[in-house]
Amino acid sequence: MSIQKKYTGEQNKNSFDKRKGRLDELHYILACKNTFCLISPIYFMHRLKPDVDIVLDILKAVLEAQPLSSFTQSLLHQYQERGGLSKKQLQGLYGKAQKVESIPAGKLATLEAIILKRPTRDKSPLPSSEPLYSKDEETGRMIEAILKKYPQHKRVLFYRSKYDNNEMLPATEMAELQKFFKLLG
Repeated sequence: MSIQKKYTGEQNKNSFDKRKGRLDELHYILACKNTFCLISPIYFMHRLKPDVDIVLDILKAVLEAQPLSSFTQSLLHQYQERGGLSKKQLQGLYGKAQKVESIPAGKLATLEAIILKRPTRDKSPLPSSEPLYSKDEETGRMIEAILKKYPQHKRVLFYRSKYDNNEMLPATEMAELQKFFKLLG
């Protein structure tokens, strides 16, 4: 089998993506027995020594020591399917691997270094649940005093509906409400 590069020469809609800013004009063609198959580029994780896989070695060693552990089985399955584990999963594996004495200390140290290299994604604490608007007690008292004397006052009824719906009264409406309250007293 040989891998050849072929220049397509024309841009089709799938090869150019302006949003991502990439242009895939080179396609890899696998030639096998006079049949050409188009293969999309696959991105692999770059490792210094691809034949050494510490995480897989530790997973297999822990699985040998604890064959009934469903946690380790699920981690192995996920590692084989997705090709990696999250930081929390690696920390769980490290905790299990520390209990197994057949795993060399160097591999544990390497796993610990892999865990420390991963970024920590902490959620920020939730903000305190304060109301966005706090009702002004004095405004409420003025509205109630006016409506006690004039219960059908349309403008003050409008202000009370805004006040009850936690809406801010603009300065002009506050001035008008204060004027009504002064005329009352």
